[in-house]
Amino acid sequence: MNATLLPQLLAALARAVANEQRQAAVGAGLLPVQLTILSYLRDANRYSNTQQGLTEYLGLTKGTVSQSLKVLEERSLITRCADEADRRIVRLTLTAAGRERLGQAMDDAWAEACQALGANQQQGAATALSRLLGAWQQARHGKTFGVCHSCRHFRPGQPTHQCGLTGEALSDDDSQHICREHSLPPAGPSQR
Repeated sequence: MNATLLPQLLAALARAVANEQRQAAVGAGLLPVQLTILSYLRDANRYSNTQQGLTEYLGLTKGTVSQSLKVLEERSLITRCADEADRRIVRLTLTAAGRERLGQAMDDAWAEACQALGANQQQGAATALSRLLGAWQQARHGKTFGVCHSCRHFRPGQPTHQCGLTGEALSDDDSQHICREHSLPPAGPSQR
């Protein structure tokens, strides 16, 4: 395979996604970064729904993120509230209006495009892209912001799961959200 083909295809896909997101944001009356923030807060778990987690995820300055959050809060699309256990931590959550605005901006084009691939091809593509992203982030010592249940610290259990890093109980719902503390499991023989 040509060594430049995969990066070229990924760059083209990234441009297409970015263009779709810009159009969706404008259609929802938002800036692209504001739409990304709403999406992030929809997907973030309780370890990640903070301004610091959001700043790390976006790779932007604290000031830029703070200004975007201020606008979203003024529009009643998000709320800020102190954490019950540690009042120094401020949690960010979507309001009903924020969820509605996010829903208005969602596009079914990607779901339709994925139908061009069979279920096995979709799973294979997701696995390959996840590995590629993980390798990219590890090589650059970046955070993975992966889904909780795919983390090396996730301990499945019945009826509740546990975070091996914090020792806290996790519900099934918790395990389906992205986490800023996510750490890739060690590569097994089948993953190399």
